[in-house]
Amino acid sequence: MTPDAHDLPDHPDFLWRNADPKKSYDVVIVGGGGHGLATAYYLAKNHGITNIAVLEKGWLAGGNMARNTTIIRSNYLWDESSGIYESSLKLWETLEQDLDYPILFSQRGVLNLAHNLQDVRDSKRRVYANQLNGIDAEWLEPDEVAKVCPIVNTSPDVRYPVHGATYQPRAGIAKHDYVAWGFARRCDAYGIDLIQNCEVTGIDVSGGRVTGVRTTRGRIAAGKVALAAAGHTSVLAQMVGLRLPLQSHPLQALVSELLEPVHPTVVMSNAVHVYVSQAHKGELVMGAGIDSYNGYGQRGAFHIIERQMAAALELFPVFARAHMLRTWGGIVDTTPDASPIVGLTPVEDLYLNCGWGTGGFKATPGVGWAYAHTIATGEPHDTNAPFTLDRFTTGALVDEHGAAAVAH
Repeated sequence: MTPDAHDLPDHPDFLWRNADPKKSYDVVIVGGGGHGLATAYYLAKNHGITNIAVLEKGWLAGGNMARNTTIIRSNYLWDESSGIYESSLKLWETLEQDLDYPILFSQRGVLNLAHNLQDVRDSKRRVYANQLNGIDAEWLEPDEVAKVCPIVNTSPDVRYPVHGATYQPRAGIAKHDYVAWGFARRCDAYGIDLIQNCEVTGIDVSGGRVTGVRTTRGRIAAGKVALAAAGHTSVLAQMVGLRLPLQSHPLQALVSELLEPVHPTVVMSNAVHVYVSQAHKGELVMGAGIDSYNGYGQRGAFHIIERQMAAALELFPVFARAHMLRTWGGIVDTTPDASPIVGLTPVEDLYLNCGWGTGGFKATPGVGWAYAHTIATGEPHDTNAPFTLDRFTTGALVDEHGAAAVAH
């Protein structure tokens, strides 16, 4: 029987207004991805600042927010990193209720595999460091790895045998587009203008302080300007003569066809360069290492996919007959110490949030909270205080190459 048109569900309303830019704002945030939206939300919620514009040159959350593998964890090595990533994980655990919007946060745990004795030593060191910081972390022997994820090949006779793994049970994944929509909806409810198709072409500075931005939709005056445009932040900073220690690389990922539930957790391997989880709909989501060249091309390359699939089959022979559905390339902005830059700049009232490499998605609520505090008060929050720009001149680096992610 053909259903009557009145029986069909209504098309949902838009979640936010498609605002036109006003002449001035208290705060202009450049970059409408997860970090920009979260920052605007916490500026309004925590600090009562609502005269805000979030400018996005494309469409909201169309950059790295839509081009990642959605992994959330806080098992980093150093105290500074534990501070910001664990604060974020705690926010993830209540974010769905806070935003009053489903984000499909699934705490299914993350395994980081060790394939040689040096991996084992480094991994155990990280577990002990995590435990000292109050982060849930365990060391698992190969038989225990097999209990957590039975489809991992733990045979001792393979090319990269599994000698064990770190395991963080509270880690997991979330639905990236739902996260962006949830933040955008709440920002709109606070009256924040989310302005799409608005590219920043210049930043105005007078007397050493920022006064506004020039855009493809006209000049916008601003009391404060906060950059949150991932790799393109270095391009924006150059507009005020600020050279950032960033290199931007394409990072590829892919999804398979839909499969029955078979992969119960997230598995990462630095040695064979692949990380795999199963999305809520059933696709396998696989990430690779970064491409060696610099660039902003959001494209894939066949030789990377070939290596990625070979690595995946090394760990998961059960996937040999699975078909690849699609691939994509995100852009990771990397720093010399594989840690982000979040805080003040030499230009008064101009703020930086960049250099997250592969850590950006998992940090979304935590850095939004800390960045909003920094913008509102003019002082860094405790969690982002170590991630200053001047650490590259003072030498106070936070070297997270070992725990940052795969090939970072």
